[in-house]
Formats: sequence, C-alpha cells, structure tokens
Amino acid sequence: MVSVGVQTIGMIIDEIIASLYATPMTYQLFVVICIIFSFTVLNSGTGNAIQSVDYPSSSSTATEKEKLSMDKVKSNDGNKGEKENKLKMNTVDKEAMDSEPQPKWHILKILNIAAVIGFLTSVGYFACDALTYINDSDSLVKFLMIWSTFLCYFFGFFGISFIEQDELLIHSDGRPTQNHKEDGEGLLNKREKSIVGGVTGVEKKVMLKNTTESCGGSRLNDMTKNTNHKNDTRTQLHPPADCTPVCSDPLSFTESKNSTHALPTPDSSNDEWTNMVLTNQVKDHQLEKKLNDTHRAVQVRRLVFQKKLATLHNLNNNTEHRHQESEEDTKSEHNPMKNLPCEPSLDYSRVFGANCETVIGYVPLPVGLVGPLTLNNQSVYFPMATTEGCLVASTNRGCKAITQGSGASSTIIRDGITRAPCLRMESATDAARLKIWMEQPDNFRLMKDAFESTTKYGKLTSVKPIVAGRNLYVRLCCFSGDAMGMNMISKGSLAVIDLLRETYTASKIKLVALSGNLCVDKKPSAINWIEGRGKSVVVEATIPKSVVEATLKTTVKAVVDVNRDKNLIGSAMAGSIGGFNAHAANMVTAVFLATGQDPAQNVESSNCITLMEETEDGHLWISCTMPSIEVGTVGGGTGLPAQKACLEIIGCQGAGKEGNAGENAQKLAHVVAAATMAGELSLMAALAANTLVKAHMQHNRKPATSKSE
Repeated sequence: MVSVGVQTIGMIIDEIIASLYATPMTYQLFVVICIIFSFTVLNSGTGNAIQSVDYPSSSSTATEKEKLSMDKVKSNDGNKGEKENKLKMNTVDKEAMDSEPQPKWHILKILNIAAVIGFLTSVGYFACDALTYINDSDSLVKFLMIWSTFLCYFFGFFGISFIEQDELLIHSDGRPTQNHKEDGEGLLNKREKSIVGGVTGVEKKVMLKNTTESCGGSRLNDMTKNTNHKNDTRTQLHPPADCTPVCSDPLSFTESKNSTHALPTPDSSNDEWTNMVLTNQVKDHQLEKKLNDTHRAVQVRRLVFQKKLATLHNLNNNTEHRHQESEEDTKSEHNPMKNLPCEPSLDYSRVFGANCETVIGYVPLPVGLVGPLTLNNQSVYFPMATTEGCLVASTNRGCKAITQGSGASSTIIRDGITRAPCLRMESATDAARLKIWMEQPDNFRLMKDAFESTTKYGKLTSVKPIVAGRNLYVRLCCFSGDAMGMNMISKGSLAVIDLLRETYTASKIKLVALSGNLCVDKKPSAINWIEGRGKSVVVEATIPKSVVEATLKTTVKAVVDVNRDKNLIGSAMAGSIGGFNAHAANMVTAVFLATGQDPAQNVESSNCITLMEETEDGHLWISCTMPSIEVGTVGGGTGLPAQKACLEIIGCQGAGKEGNAGENAQKLAHVVAAATMAGELSLMAALAANTLVKAHMQHNRKPATSKSE
C-alpha cells in the first residue's frame, strides 16, 4: 500500500522522461557546441609541427659529428644507394611542417583541469542534499544533463591532450623522436640522429648494424652499455644467461614478420645475405632456395654461425688453447669452424695409425648446427652429423622451446668408466674368499695405488667383485678426466690383476679375459642402467603453457598423456631396458658422429628415461635421466680436424684447464643430455599433434631425379 503524496521511483522516472521531452533543444544545442569546439580547437591554430624527421643539431660541431657518423655508416654498408634513398625519404622541409595547423594543446590541458574540478564539485553539491534532489525531478534532470556533458567530454576529449606525450619521446635537448615498436625491424628504423646518452643516432645505428651482423638479437641494454666507446661497437649477441635463462635472440619469441626491406639478389655479396639472415629477414634454412646454389648457401650459413659463435662467452674462456694459435689466427676473428671442412678433403696422414686401416676414402656426412640452447645459464650451440632429414630441425625446435622457458638445467651425478676382467679361480670357495678380500678397505687402497701408477689422470673410485661359480668378475670404476677412458682403465686393470697375483697367494688366479662383459661396453644391460657407466646425467626444464601451444603446436595435457602411454607404459610392455624414451639414440648418435666419439657406444649412452608432468601452474615439466653417457674430448676421433672443430664449436675441445681435469668431457655430456631432451620434447609434441608424417613428407622427401642428372 503506497501512501498518498509519496513519490515512487516509477513516478520519478516518468517525470524525468517528461522533462526530457520538454527540453529536446538542450541536447541539440550540446551537439552543436561539441562540433564547433572540435573544429575550433583541433583544426585551427599554428602550433609547432610535430616532426618525425631528423632535427638539426644546435651547434655546428654536432652537425659535423652527425655527418662523420653518416660517412661511417656508408663505408660499412655496401649498398650506399639504398641508404641515401632512405635518408632522403626521411628528410622533410621544416618550414613546410611549421606551416601546417596544429592542435592547441594548452587549451585542452586547461579544459581538462576545469572539467575535473567542475565534475567533482557537482557530485559534492548533489551529495550534500541527495534526498531532496532525488525527489525533485527538475533538479535531478539538471544534474543528469551536467554529468552527461562531463562524461561526453571525458570520453571524447580528455585523452587527446596526452597524445603529444604518448606519441613522442622528448629528449633532454627538447627534440622529439617518434617511438617505434621495437621488433626486429623497428630496431633498425629508429630515428637516425636522435641524441641518446651523448651518442648520435647514426652511431647507434652503426652499433645496431654491427650487432645484427652477428644475430640481430642483442638485448637493448647491451647495445647501449658501451656507447661512450665509439670505436668498439661489437656487442655480444648470445651472452650467458646469468640470471633468468631466456633465449638470447628476442626474435625467436615472436612470429617473424614479412620485412619491408628488399631482399638481396643472388648476385649480391655473401655479406649482404649474411646480414639478412642475422636480422631475421631470411631464415637460414631458406638459403638454398633463395640463392639457388647449395654450395654458396653453406658458405653463407657458415658466416652466420661464425659471427654468432664468436660472441659466445664460453669460447673465449679457454685461453690456453688461444695462446697456441698462430699470430695470424689471433689477429683475425676467432672462428671455431675453420677446421670443419665444407669442401671434399681429408688429411689421411691424420688417420693413419690412429683411426682406420686400409683406407680407401671417407664417407662425408652433413653436419647441422643447433642452437642457441640455454644450458646451465649459458648459451650453447652444438653440431649434429646425420643423414636423417628433420632431425636437426626438430631438435632445434625443442631447443627454442626450452630456451623460451626456464632453460635446461643439467647435473652430473656420477662420473666413472668401468672395466670388468673375468678371473678364473680353482673353486667357487676361492672365488668367494677373493671377493671378500677385495672388499676390505686396506686391500682396496693397494689396488688403487697399483691402478693409478699407470696413469696421470685416472683415479680408481670403486671395485665391485661379482661371483659366478669359479668365475670372479671384478668391475673396476675409474675417473678418466677428459678422456673417454677405455684404454686408461684397461691398462690400469692389468696392473690390478698383477697385484692380485702377487699379493693374494691363497689360490691360483687365471685371467680369462680382460673384459668379462660385465663392464658393459657397447651392449644393452641392466647394470649400466642401474649403476651407470661414464657420465650419469639428469637434465630438466620447464616449458610455459603458452610456448607449448605457440612453438610446439600442442597442449601440455596432450604431450604428457602421449609420453606416459608411449615412453612409459609402451616401453614397459616391450620389456625395454633403458629404453623409456622416444628416440634418444638419434640425438646421441648425431652428436657422437660430429664430435669424434665412438659411435658404437651409443648403445649404452642412449639409455634414457623421459618424464613429463603438468605443473600446478599448467606448464610442462620435462626431464631426461641418462645414466651411462660415454664421451671424451681427447683421444680417439676427437683429434681429427673436423671433429675437433665441432668440439670447439661447443667450447669443450681438448683437455680442461690445469687443476680442473674432466671439465670439458663433462660439458660435452651435459650437451648430449640437453640435446636429447630437446629432441624428445619436439618429437613428443609432433606425435601429440599428429604432425610427424606431414613434417617428414614436407621436409624429408625429394622428387626422383633422372639418370642423366
């Protein structure tokens, strides 16, 4: 029951609507005022023109410096005509720009202040006696019209006065420079004469140009860090990730855009093509098609990676080897690929007596370079020798996803090569008693001294005797420094057997075989899977959900489910030993062939279990546990020029520094494990998205050639 004389909300609304109908001219007048205001304020006046062109220096000295910088740019750029055309297009007559009408920014700023004050005042005035105004329809209509006016102004004109500040970057000298989006293209299109930190924009562009000749991916603070050193414009493009492991190339985080620059022609120089690849305007895998010359594509690609590798921190650490280079090499830019041939050649004198007998030639294998990969907070590249199409590309995709995520974190949990001689005793009891004797700490020290008397770097770490009837298998384990260690431990094992024959006289000891197959070398085995052999490595990474979707083209749940059903359950159903992975042997063998390892040892080195989980945040966690990676950086095939060059690319060639034996071999083991994880990640994503066959058909099939060709 509504009391008589009390207005309801419905009645108030009806009165407001009636009042609005009675005052239609008010809104018409408001629209007309807005139009006149817009035309008057925004399209009249003679404010200073906002120039997006080069501003002259305030002194003749600055002008001369800019001219010298321009000459420097032209001398470093072979395509002078293109540079001059760009500069002419960017030059606009200042007087013509000054004659154009400009908004009266000061009027808008004053109106902004007045509008805010008026709006707040009206709200406060209304709040003082809100009940009265709500019941008075005439007053309420007035307030609503006032507030509507203010809202229209706020939506239409309030933000306009900030355009000048948003669009322009005002430097300390008062000269504005247009702000470009800083993608791979925008970095090279910044205003060429803006003064930043005392260095002209032209010189800054020279720095950018030299930087992009190595990759085009340096961080902006690296490019401006040494601006006072005008003569030293070289910057690191793939510095070690000291804090957060992120990809050293920012262009890898975004989809590449079509460049507005004209591509060089096949007749252009290799340097021009190199710069196009480094600035991400041409993909390195497209060179064969762009150049229509496979040999020249290899040459350009080598120049690209030479510049990238030259900036890696870990290639400059090994000063011992740098001092051994010739004077000519030290003067030139360090090129770890100089001994990696790209023309048919092989120095057979290096092979004779070391690697092969009855030599009639050699089989060339293509070598692809993968990276950058953030591994233990450092950017690394690694070579892969393979004839399997898509393997290098797939591993590269995995490296990109890992680097865009947390980066790879690798740990060696055990390091020791093994040899297990087979000894024959007179009885099973004698074999058991010798086992007990060898397990005594004092007797172990005797064997350790005998073993280490035969080697400078080898250290006997354990002896594990295993009895089988009258046979005693003595599994010796030793740290072998930077060598893989098979020759080292074999020589030391003979010294231990001689010691046993001299010291243990309770029974006659017969050596059946220096290797009793309990080592276990080049054969699948449970003991290597459980106890390890060589380097036991575990590596992990976390891939953000967005990277899984954008780079790997799948979802976290899908790839986790495939890994569980394929690598874990499927391998268990097959009774696999150490084979709980998708294709670890692919990456292991490819790196082994490139770096001069024993390819037959990929059998035990490929032991791997790949685990994937979805984190609480919805990201992808992946790990690879590899208990028996057998690698070395000295001896065997690592001394051949090409294999030596591949090790140098990684930054682990030869023996480690004095007092730190084994560091190079351990680094190689880290790389093998990380490469395996990258390959596992990419293949599992392809299986989850069902794109495996499509990729191989697209990239790994060539049309049949005629016999005449």
